[in-house]
Amino acid sequence: MSSVTRSLKSGNSRADAGASAEQRPDILTSGPELNRLLSLCVLQKLRSHQDMDDEAFREVIADVIGGESACVRMTLREKRDLALSIFNSMRRLDVLQPMMEDPSITEIMVNGSDRVFFERDGALYPSDIHFKDPETLHSVLTHFFSRANRPLNEASPIADLRLPDGSRANAVLPPIAPDGPILTIRKFTGIRPDMESLIRQEFITKEAADYLSDAVLHKKTIFICGGTGSGKTTFLNTLSSFIPPEERVVTIEDSAELSLQGLPNLVRLEARLPGPDGQGAVSIGQLIRTALRMRPDRIIVGEVRGNEAADMLHALHTGHPGSLCTGHANSCVEMLNRLSTMVLAGSSLPFDAVVRQIIMGIDILIHIKRSVRGMRLINEIVMLDHRTEDSFRTVPQFIHKEGIGLEDQRYSTRFEGTNPFGR
Repeated sequence: MSSVTRSLKSGNSRADAGASAEQRPDILTSGPELNRLLSLCVLQKLRSHQDMDDEAFREVIADVIGGESACVRMTLREKRDLALSIFNSMRRLDVLQPMMEDPSITEIMVNGSDRVFFERDGALYPSDIHFKDPETLHSVLTHFFSRANRPLNEASPIADLRLPDGSRANAVLPPIAPDGPILTIRKFTGIRPDMESLIRQEFITKEAADYLSDAVLHKKTIFICGGTGSGKTTFLNTLSSFIPPEERVVTIEDSAELSLQGLPNLVRLEARLPGPDGQGAVSIGQLIRTALRMRPDRIIVGEVRGNEAADMLHALHTGHPGSLCTGHANSCVEMLNRLSTMVLAGSSLPFDAVVRQIIMGIDILIHIKRSVRGMRLINEIVMLDHRTEDSFRTVPQFIHKEGIGLEDQRYSTRFEGTNPFGR
């Protein structure tokens, strides 16, 4: 009799003790208890092989299942399902793994062990998936993050992680999350929509697309803003397709999400979080300063959210026009005000000087939003008036109007006698 079978039989109720093997319910070949005990057997075999790759790990699971008498009466399909369940619980995200592998799901939200939601086509839906209990969810999360060298425990109850496919995960443990462990995963779909696709989806009009593609070619600095999940990074990827292939481009990101294509002279830099000892962090600001020594034609900053805004603004004034950046804001004007605050926090310049540098450093702002139906679209495209120096003056180029779409404003707002991309 195997150790698993002995453990299972010792856990049977007394009511079953007197029943024969033929009369006893088949509790040995199914259920979470068998899964748990087989997982323990796998862990025992792996005590001296912690760095085993996934393929070898699957082989160990298959060997354990094949050697246990509790699994003898299982069909081949049942054994495969059991092996997959054990693998997902120990190396992946347990019951969430099928959702991770569903390309139509773009975001997964776990609000405790029994409340799971997901996003599909821009709308949120509740899921009938749930974890056995909060302890199981806690164990899955801590093990999953620890394998990526991201400590998640009582001392560090909040952690971020970028998955190998580019998806981003955030986890929060109790007592910070009093209702149970929280997990949010924004999946990277790998889809890089081209401008024609975005036009068909009514994300942007052809006139606005032509305007922005010309702006990229003319090396105008463009700042894309919007809320979380509005599509800022996706649209930045799309705009980058208009960068001439002979240019040298340096990308700087907090978490590598950009997928720039057709640029042979591309340098990718990614910030680094501190290690378990609190050392070794590399900030976006440091990377921006490093990028200036790499002879870039353009610098693309994935997201500006703090003191690094001062370094980014400095880079824009050191002969690197045509940069692309993103940030969080509810409108283009709000983005300018937030940017001013971030630059002030990261530099000793007076407010008037900060405003002048932003005015001279940024040419175009784009605000992206999500409609009440969950549809992503461009809400406004504005130019900064470089003729003013003491305050922000935006000149609308395209404005989204309900029931009409993205309406061209250039003929009513264009500066008289000037080129639309002139300073």
